[in-house]
Amino acid sequence: MPDKRLLLGVIGRPHGVRGLVHVASYTADPSALAEYGPLEDERGRRFVLRWRGKGIADISELNHGVPIPVRDRDTAAKLTNVRLFIDRDRLPPPDEEEFYLADLIGLDAVDTGGAKLGTIAAVHDYGAGASLEIARAEAPPLLVPFTRAAVPGVDPAVGRVTVAPPHEIVANDNERTA
Repeated sequence: MPDKRLLLGVIGRPHGVRGLVHVASYTADPSALAEYGPLEDERGRRFVLRWRGKGIADISELNHGVPIPVRDRDTAAKLTNVRLFIDRDRLPPPDEEEFYLADLIGLDAVDTGGAKLGTIAAVHDYGAGASLEIARAEAPPLLVPFTRAAVPGVDPAVGRVTVAPPHEIVANDNERTA
């Protein structure tokens, strides 16, 4: 997947028998997902959706610019877990002191003294809050909660984040690498 694309939502299981699907939206306002226009999956297929209820949408695949609606449960089921992306440049620029989580990937991670820890390899969010995966040359990846306490500084313009891992993470990491 090109670095310029951002994940905005995921098609879930079918809803009913007429082709409706559950959709998880990752936009600040979940209903805004449909306003971004065509969304693209990892294979390059393009989709448009129209909300029918909270988290429920009808979806059409664009074929040469012509929307082909999904009209039955079996076709909808084949779209389960399809991830929906847009190009990064279609999003508005973030406000001052804000950033998109995807913009953190590839930034240097340094400790509070300025020593390089590694590079942000991924941002994970399994529902309890985001965490940063820091790839390190001589050690296993380090997972740090993305909180103000553990990540006191973020500066995408400079290309780095400052990390102060909680004591428990440092102690556990020292045990693994000793």
